[in-house]
This record gives sequence, C-alpha cells and structure tokens, in this order.
Amino acid sequence: MAYEDRTYHGIQDGQEKWRGEEEEWRPARILVEKPEFGPTERTYGVTVLRELAEPEGGGFGWGYNGGGTSAAAAAILSDALDLGDPDKSGIGYLSDSEDDVLSQLREDFCDDVLSQLCDHWRLRRSVVLRWSVAWYLQRGITDLPAALTGLPPLQSQT
Repeated sequence: MAYEDRTYHGIQDGQEKWRGEEEEWRPARILVEKPEFGPTERTYGVTVLRELAEPEGGGFGWGYNGGGTSAAAAAILSDALDLGDPDKSGIGYLSDSEDDVLSQLREDFCDDVLSQLCDHWRLRRSVVLRWSVAWYLQRGITDLPAALTGLPPLQSQT
C-alpha cells in the first residue's frame, strides 16, 4: 500500500458569546484534509476528505488530558496507523478489548501531543507516524504496525 499523507484539523469552539448573545454549543471536530504546504490552507481553503467519527461514549477534546483527549487520540492514531475502527482495533478509549501497547501509545500521545494543543490546530499524518515510530523504538518494541514500516524519507519543501 502506498503512503498517503493527510492533515488532521482540530476545531474546538465550544460555547462562545457573540455580541452579547450566547450561541449554541458546538462539539469539537476533527477533519481529515488533503495536505497543503505553506499559507495555502489558510488563504485559499482546503479540501476536506472526511470527518473522524466521535465515539458513542463522548466527544473529542484537547488542550488538557482527559476522556475527550483520549477519544481524540484514539481516532487520530487509528486513522493514521490504518487500524480501522478504534474500538475494534483495541486502541479505543472505551474499547472492550483494549490492547495494552496501543492503549499506552494512545495515552502517551495525549500527554506528549494533544494536551499541548489550542482550540484550532493542524497536524500532518507524517508527524503522527514519525512520533509513533519513535515511541515504539524508545520502548524496544520492534513489531510495528504496517503503516510505520514504509515511511518515505524526510524531504524539505523548497
């Protein structure tokens, strides 16, 4: 399977006041977009490929470490690693058949990455995969998910 990059775009508006009036609450969302380089995505817009599905037990979150952050990490990692459904793969936050390695990967991704993000962010799949490779190697785990074995070499965008 050929490597395909994509961008994860987190949008967490919550409940905002505008001109003194409260707007209705909007849940946090994670969009999967076609990657663009430079200011293109901010200036001209992006192509949204799909939206990651929220788990049934609650919504997404980031900028802290809790249940919403774990749900977001499970969704992003399962998509980036091509694991399929987070709950069926064992990485899901509320999964009945939680895999010990994948759940620790998920929680460390929460601590290292998602807990540091603000309301709006973009994160490339290549960054998620390279972080994941480093995580596995630091623990001496050599049995890597297939998505981590065929990463292309780093290239600068000039």
